[in-house]
Amino acid sequence: MPPGKGKRVALGVDHGTRRTGFAAADAARILVTPLDPVQGGDAEALEAIALLCEERDVGVLVVGYPLHMDGATGARVEEVDRFIALAQARFPHLQVVRQDERLTTREAEERLRDAGYHGAQRKARKDSWSAMILLEDWIGAGEPA
Repeated sequence: MPPGKGKRVALGVDHGTRRTGFAAADAARILVTPLDPVQGGDAEALEAIALLCEERDVGVLVVGYPLHMDGATGARVEEVDRFIALAQARFPHLQVVRQDERLTTREAEERLRDAGYHGAQRKARKDSWSAMILLEDWIGAGEPA
């Protein structure tokens, strides 16, 4: 069975230079849940992925890909590509896919506001809710590889 298909959890990753947000989709792709974000850089994010893989049957990492509104790439794309290469080297058993993350932060902020979160509460949850939205988008697009 190919990675990420069947009874494997999908893990959404909203990579950041200071904080990385995470979300998980169950194997049936019905429930997508934001998880606790991790403070720090690539090393801390990779360690968090390792722990999540121990806790859950992760088969695919869906990493937010920071394109500009016109679809062009920028400096952040280079950072995310470097992170993806590190993830692929450390977790060769996982499928790693890029998912366009344009507007996920804006939507996360709107959802958080609608849910009644303000100030520090909203800021603390924003990255993982962004990961949740990019995972929902990936599922909604038919889980493209």
